[in-house]
Amino acid sequence: MGTTDNTTLLLRAMQDGDDSAAAELFPLVYDQLRLLAGRCFSGQRRDHTLQPTALVSEAFVKLARNSQSHWQNRAHFLAVAASAMRQILIDHARAKQRQKRGGGALHFTLSEADAPVQTDADELLDLNDALGKLGRLDARQSRIIELRYFGGMTVDEVAHVLDLSKTTIETEWRMARAWLRRELAGSN
Repeated sequence: MGTTDNTTLLLRAMQDGDDSAAAELFPLVYDQLRLLAGRCFSGQRRDHTLQPTALVSEAFVKLARNSQSHWQNRAHFLAVAASAMRQILIDHARAKQRQKRGGGALHFTLSEADAPVQTDADELLDLNDALGKLGRLDARQSRIIELRYFGGMTVDEVAHVLDLSKTTIETEWRMARAWLRRELAGSN
């Protein structure tokens, strides 16, 4: 049985209340979660106080405690993990912003490389607010941005997770990026 099959079985066991399943699952998904976290941090300043390993651990604990989740498979679990990492980063940015109020120009961009560029707490919060607004207008486009930007997923991976065609994801990605650029430019 392959790793993906084991992952799916362990996810189902966790949903059924098997506490030992989480301990077995973590080593199977750690590398991919670490890759997701690394992508999240690729645009962060080097002096960021939250580190990728801590982000992985915090996200996994958050997911493992949520027995209400109904993960369909490994890809779905990783998509949910990307959302959890986004929320942890947002919470961290809010806490940092409370400690130190600051201004500055917005340097956020969504590139074809799908990786964040230098973002500080204010920029991350601006992005989160804009994604919330986009989510109210078009939930699917917001989810695509979240999976590509925070999850570092490829177009093919997002298409698989959302059960949509690659062409649909590419089109929605372009439209969502354009909307976010306009929205974020207006927040300056």
